[in-house]
Amino acid sequence: MRQLRYLPAVGAAYGVEVLTFAGLRTTDTDERRTRLQRPDFHVLALITEGSGAHEADFRDYPLHEGSVVWIRPGVVHRWSDVDRLDGFLILFRPGFLPRPGLETVDVTPPVCWRVPSEVLPLAVSAAEHLDREHRAAARAPHLASAALLSHLLAALVLRVLPATSAPRPHHASGNRALEVFHAYRAAVEDHFTQWHHVADYATALGYDTRTLTRTTRAATGTGAKAFLDQRILLEAKRLLAHTDLPVGACARRLGFHDAGNFTTFFRRQTGHAPSTWTAGLRSRRTDRPHPTPKPGTS
Repeated sequence: MRQLRYLPAVGAAYGVEVLTFAGLRTTDTDERRTRLQRPDFHVLALITEGSGAHEADFRDYPLHEGSVVWIRPGVVHRWSDVDRLDGFLILFRPGFLPRPGLETVDVTPPVCWRVPSEVLPLAVSAAEHLDREHRAAARAPHLASAALLSHLLAALVLRVLPATSAPRPHHASGNRALEVFHAYRAAVEDHFTQWHHVADYATALGYDTRTLTRTTRAATGTGAKAFLDQRILLEAKRLLAHTDLPVGACARRLGFHDAGNFTTFFRRQTGHAPSTWTAGLRSRRTDRPHPTPKPGTS
């Protein structure tokens, strides 16, 4: 698995880079796009024609005209098959959007969805506008404006977001509860490899555990402890599936001082021991045919 850092091309040092899948295929002659990768930046794709496939965190997603893919930093993914599609591929740094909340607008952000047919032309127009400004900035640096590019990216994001994810007004109490959950989610992302108890987060954030449980359940449908455990489990699966680390090393990487405790945790969450789960994943990957879309479908 490749760890990818944000390294913009020459003339694209504004926190965002606009590509196309056709351009990606031209430059990526050894097809590194089909190998597992983990970026430290956002990848937003809008499919404008054709069909293909994408994989992210152990799930396969079919791609069609109007599909949107949003890979957030840390997600392990690969472009399984993008040889018969085209569209926009936008890379941007965390914090580049003018409103940071747009990066976490959904409490359980989706990886892939499809915009309605009546929205697609508007989304394409937004992507084309961003692309034109990006190319103009690269050709003529005196025309460059990071603020303008940031707002054009925000316009595209707002246009393609699923209706259930679009920002909408809340009552004061609802806003407050959501703020508490966002603070908890951010703390979990920063500390889940060290802190495995909700009480640790409650102490750090200045709330009691019942408040964190209530607000997390309201936002996600699950309690604070289950939310934390799922984040630890996802990272455990990533390490087991995409590295050569033995179980004991994975346990230490995730803050378990004893491999037996990690195995107990993993078995409780999945029903399988880590080694059994890994073997099953490899077996399924070996048996699974490579996804190949039908030519001419959309």
